Amino acid sequence: MTATQLNEQTTDFFNEHKLYENDEIQQIQLQHRLSLVEAFNLPSGGRILEIGCGQGDTTMAIAHAIGEKGQVIGIDNASRDYGAPFTLGEATDYILKSSLGDRITFHLDTDFNDFEVTVPFDVAVFSHCSWYFKDPHELLTFLKRLRGMAKRICFAEWDIQFTEMPQRTHFIAVSILSLYSQFVENDSNVQNLFDTSQIRKLLEQAGFQIEKQMTVDATFLPDAKWEKGYANSIRTEFVQAAPRMESLLTSYYELMNDPQDEELSLNSFVVTAI
Repeated sequence: MTATQLNEQTTDFFNEHKLYENDEIQQIQLQHRLSLVEAFNLPSGGRILEIGCGQGDTTMAIAHAIGEKGQVIGIDNASRDYGAPFTLGEATDYILKSSLGDRITFHLDTDFNDFEVTVPFDVAVFSHCSWYFKDPHELLTFLKRLRGMAKRICFAEWDIQFTEMPQRTHFIAVSILSLYSQFVENDSNVQNLFDTSQIRKLLEQAGFQIEKQMTVDATFLPDAKWEKGYANSIRTEFVQAAPRMESLLTSYYELMNDPQDEELSLNSFVVTAI
């Protein structure tokens, strides 16, 4: 996908808000976020809490969807100088200077466990952040605390139940990175993999009632290529850390690097609950 292939919804966004007009990667990423937010069905004028806002890609889509009377609070535990090619501080400052700025408040370098809420939010958005959690218990504890902060939750993550063979590369890459995180301490965005059924069960255990589930196309994103590149970069270190797994890892790497395979990203699944 190129900038000339952006859909009408995304083109309208850039025409209205004049953000990232010359940044094709950001445009493509935002197109996916706009599709996710459309699936979330957020209320106009709503008060939204976004967990793990990062550089604000989803935050922009949320702010656009809820309109001028809405308010989105984005929190992230990373510091302002984290991230590349733009740091979180640079990216969020840029967004705040836009026409969306009055609808957004960012809290960077903020631990979710220290974030206090006196009045519940209309919706909590938790998008593409669950793989940062090392185990289901840690994620369940997080979701239980979130249950008391919001009347509704909109959850999105990569869908490991891929439907097209070219998505296999992305699946294997994140599988390698998840296994790597069990042997080598690191701060990558893949610490563990949670599939749709696990997330539904965890949400229900946290006290949420599932509303709907759907799939959002993400095949056009470059994330498959990025994750494959990172997985290849840690191969030597991984084999040294887990020598008894070398045969399995060799098989995984051969499949991931099969020159006949295209590289399509996994789709995203969306689950909403009250």
